[in-house]
Amino acid sequence: MSRKSILMIVGDYVEDYEVMVPFQALLMVGHAVHVVCPGKKSGDFVPTSIHDFEGDQTYTEKRGHNFALNATFNQIKPEEYDALIIPGGRAPEYIRLNPRVIEIVRYFSKANKPIAAICHAAQVLAAAGVLQGKKCSAYPATGPDVTLAGGTYVDLPMTDALVDGNLVTGPAWPALNSWLARFLSVLGTKIEV
Repeated sequence: MSRKSILMIVGDYVEDYEVMVPFQALLMVGHAVHVVCPGKKSGDFVPTSIHDFEGDQTYTEKRGHNFALNATFNQIKPEEYDALIIPGGRAPEYIRLNPRVIEIVRYFSKANKPIAAICHAAQVLAAAGVLQGKKCSAYPATGPDVTLAGGTYVDLPMTDALVDGNLVTGPAWPALNSWLARFLSVLGTKIEV
């Protein structure tokens, strides 16, 4: 397997599972993962949020862990990475306001490099204008964002994920296993046991 360099963009109150699980799983299979946050540097922390589905009309939200960043946002060069991951949670609704985040997402889209986005991360993709003509799954409440951005929102079971070209998307953390498997396939990662 060839080692890939993966960039993950997060923000305060990123969804706990959606940053922790892919970070650890991708390291486990031998990839390098640099996690950055606008306005923060390597060694800083982002607080996470835990979203759960407990029978209410929407998800519940609780304070999660502190996640240590291992790269500095202002120092990254997108061209040095093979793929981009954007987790969901609270972070997408405001990191999409950062012009450099938008520039980075557009770079990966134009370069046709793999982009994996889950849950509310569709808000970042929509703001970057990279969903035109693409099928995209996301947390159902962000479906209108996908549609308004010219994409086709696909309502999947919460445990499934979708691939459209270089784009890998899923509705929420219950889909992490499916989403990561599809992302690894798009990356060309073969796992030998």
